[in-house]
Amino acid sequence: MPELRKDPILGRWIIIAEERGKRPTDFLVEESKVKGGFCPLCPGNEKTTPDEVLVYGRQWGDPNSSGWKLRVVPNKYPALIIEGNLDKQGEGLYDRMNGIGAHEVIIETPNHDDRFTYLPPQDMLLTFLAFRDRILDLAKDSRFNYVVAFKNYGKAAGASLEHSHSQLVALPILPRMVTAELEGSLSYYKYKDRCIFCDIIRQEMQQNIRLVCENDHFVTLTPFAPRSPFEMWILPKRHHSSFVAQDDRSLIALAEIFSETLRRLDACIPHAPYNFVLHTQPLRSGSLDYYHWHFEIVPKLTSIAGFEWGTGFYINPMPPEDTCRFLREVTL
Repeated sequence: MPELRKDPILGRWIIIAEERGKRPTDFLVEESKVKGGFCPLCPGNEKTTPDEVLVYGRQWGDPNSSGWKLRVVPNKYPALIIEGNLDKQGEGLYDRMNGIGAHEVIIETPNHDDRFTYLPPQDMLLTFLAFRDRILDLAKDSRFNYVVAFKNYGKAAGASLEHSHSQLVALPILPRMVTAELEGSLSYYKYKDRCIFCDIIRQEMQQNIRLVCENDHFVTLTPFAPRSPFEMWILPKRHHSSFVAQDDRSLIALAEIFSETLRRLDACIPHAPYNFVLHTQPLRSGSLDYYHWHFEIVPKLTSIAGFEWGTGFYINPMPPEDTCRFLREVTL
């Protein structure tokens, strides 16, 4: 029988349509790589990108030259631009402002054929260091209220270049999803005087039916009400509301569990397209007792159609307990 499940943070309802009988082999995905062609993200082509704003690993040479391990550059076709004023205006009941923000590309590796999933943890670490360093820098701009860090892997997940990269977008306003998560977390805190994410971690570790893997600092779990088969969250075991407050030791542990998590997903469904997004507190908000930063990994294995758009419900053909079991049982 189908089951309705409620997300305890957002109040969002999910339909678990278990009778559709999905298994990992039902989600076989063809790799969508196209060999050859010019790649602006490869070493030697640095002059074809905007000037880098951060680089790791270059020991010598001029800026925007080869010899790097990771580069961050402004997006050549940005969703928002950094120059100008917000110029907020009202037009009757409508509001508008200039599209001011920052849109950056994190080139995660110089090797064109590397996949983020199989980067050694010490190389994957550079991406998380770059997220931290760039968010700290963008937070100095008083026009920005939030920075979202994310990765699109695979054509179905929105990736437009095959060279491994992720992105940062600084926004002048809080995204609705972030606001809803903050409001839901605060409501729970006012009622129970505890962080809902800390309670989720505690319960999942005790029940051990949706806990995929863990290390000393982090857990990976399949959430109780997932939007997609094989959706996973990575959360720090200790309460922290700010990603940028993490020290290098914590980010090393994050890279290790991120590597294991993505390799488990790839072992279940090779080349599964996915998005991952960093959820952290707003800029300059100070430490929040009721909020808990985390990453959400959402594979693109089902389609969003009329029912989903019209209702806000998601239909997931696999219970998270089953996906967790598949993820835990794979051999790495």
